[in-house]
Amino acid sequence: MLQRPGLSFEHMAGYTWREASAMAADVLTVKDKAAIVGLGETKYYKRGGAPVSEFRLACEAIMKAAQDAGIPVSQIDGLASYADDRNEPIRMASALGLSELHLSNIFWSGGGGGVAGAVGNAAAAVAAGYARYVCVYRALAQGQFYRFGAAPAPKSVTGNAMYTLPFGMGTAAQMIALRTRRFMHEHNVRQDALAAVAMASYHHAQFNPRAVMYGRPLTREQYDNSRWIVEPFHLYDCCMENDGAAAVIVTSAERARDMPHKPAYIMASAQGSGFRQGASVHNAPDYGTANFGTLAPRLYEMAGIKPADVDVVQSYENFTGAVVMSLVEHGFCAPEETNDFCCFENLTWPGGKLPINTSGGNLAECYVHGMELVVEAARQVRGTSTCQVRDCEISMVIAGPAVPLVSDLLLHA
Repeated sequence: MLQRPGLSFEHMAGYTWREASAMAADVLTVKDKAAIVGLGETKYYKRGGAPVSEFRLACEAIMKAAQDAGIPVSQIDGLASYADDRNEPIRMASALGLSELHLSNIFWSGGGGGVAGAVGNAAAAVAAGYARYVCVYRALAQGQFYRFGAAPAPKSVTGNAMYTLPFGMGTAAQMIALRTRRFMHEHNVRQDALAAVAMASYHHAQFNPRAVMYGRPLTREQYDNSRWIVEPFHLYDCCMENDGAAAVIVTSAERARDMPHKPAYIMASAQGSGFRQGASVHNAPDYGTANFGTLAPRLYEMAGIKPADVDVVQSYENFTGAVVMSLVEHGFCAPEETNDFCCFENLTWPGGKLPINTSGGNLAECYVHGMELVVEAARQVRGTSTCQVRDCEISMVIAGPAVPLVSDLLLHA
């Protein structure tokens, strides 16, 4: 990464985030070259509750995002998603009547680790002139397909599965539980920190009529009495299974100024992985991690800001332990401060130091592989969240913690 000699966080310490961000302008990034200008969501359902196909849910979310952006859906000329999306861009283009498709892009690797990366890819495409309006989307109808949380039962195993399935480790919950246990052991982290993340998400969902868990608050007693899934994860530590779709429209910063709603400018987007984090034998040297140790510093360097400048965080909750590790690795607290920082009072709106997952997130709003987190991050910058953080200027999305390839996104007003 190219950067001015001598430019560092210490150098920036005496400046506001806007001044420091301007000083970092010659770092090679997509900074301020693109913005999110349209938001679209379907109704969110419990698993198996969607009355239409997953493909139709995707079309609905994209059309709503275009409507919100104030453009005909036919003006969309780029489509981007992540992982093994079943709703291929070329099929979407035909169904939506797009006049031309200039960009068809998928961010590879597992699950929600790609949601912020897909938005970054869209921003890069817009900045490079490949497309004018790129829609980033995701649809899930788990009731119509296989269940993500279920362990497979193959007759034989090959590849990476050879190192896990024969020993009974077949689900994401098991794999991330091991990393969380290591982190908790190394830093004396209590179960209270995990419970605080779950309760914060449920707390915020009570203000959001879109949320599947709206009207169903979570108490600490309910959390403690819920069944174990895989220690240290109770039922409420694990993301939901849902049907639904969400989408955003990304365009250039110049075009964004003329759109009907306040743009959420893309301040930085980073993606990647640490050393051996994708090793199938689970022997990464840094094992108790959410895999943001090398990525988060790059994100802040691109944006020219410090962790303290971030007003609100939408962190992908595959499991609460991964969120806790992510907050540490993004510099919001030191590992030894985890128990004090990750408490209900700090993580909740309106009075918390760092409100997280202000729409309810994967735990309590809807699990759309994290795409709903991007919508909420942009909504916070617009000032239209149901748990609106006062004077919110910088909103962060943490994507897919503790999976082999992760990504981050920073938006600003």
